[in-house]
Amino acid sequence: MKRFAILLTVAIATTCSAQAQTTEDSVKATINRLFEGMKNADTTLLISAFTEDPIMQTIATNKKKQVYIKSDKYKDFKKFISQQKVGEADERVEFESIRIDGPLAMVWAPYQFYYKGKFRHCGVNSFQLVRLEDGWKIQYLIDTRRKNCDK
Repeated sequence: MKRFAILLTVAIATTCSAQAQTTEDSVKATINRLFEGMKNADTTLLISAFTEDPIMQTIATNKKKQVYIKSDKYKDFKKFISQQKVGEADERVEFESIRIDGPLAMVWAPYQFYYKGKFRHCGVNSFQLVRLEDGWKIQYLIDTRRKNCDK
């Protein structure tokens, strides 16, 4: 009986761990679709990563060194990607932190962006995703951008 209880405990722990890993992997897969869509100039793939009306913003600094928030239109982003050649918009991301609570996920992801093979900038992406009927979708993306990438 004791042996059965130990096996049952191990089986439950393994199942819970695998389920948590699967959820985290599906969040990563959504974000990877965004960057794969960018790199391949594939707006169908890109669109599959977002909700219908996502918010996209950048934290920027003006010439007076004042920080402000720049909002971008999702339709303009899609148009920009559709006009690229394969490989021109290459954002390389690392997954530093992922937090999940039911249908909400938060991802902190440092990145480097290359355009037409040349380094342009780096920073951090902060994503808010929502799990809908058809899977995880990006609802909110805000990022930082800088040229000096030494942490």
